[in-house]
Amino acid sequence: MNESRLKQLFKFLEDDPNDPFTLYAIATEYRQADKEKALSYYERLLTEHENYVGTYYHAAKLYEELGQNDVAEQTYKKGMRISRQEGNLHAFSELQQAYNKMMGLDYEDD
Repeated sequence: MNESRLKQLFKFLEDDPNDPFTLYAIATEYRQADKEKALSYYERLLTEHENYVGTYYHAAKLYEELGQNDVAEQTYKKGMRISRQEGNLHAFSELQQAYNKMMGLDYEDD
């Protein structure tokens, strides 16, 4: 975790508290060092900026890591729905692959 980068990101957040990219960047900074704190920022994004498609994959992966597979499944599904609505087929494809893998539907490895 890069303290100076975090400090700068919090300054950006202070200047624009509703910027989804800054929230996403803060969550990403915390991702390795403090999973619970990262999750709190991902959850804020999922609540306040539900069309910010990039959040769904990373939040769902973190839920998986924390053993919350039911929540991960719901997050992947919602992310797929939102990404399709937004016309973001790349994000949809990534979410679908991760979802299939989590659900044991990943047949490419067979």
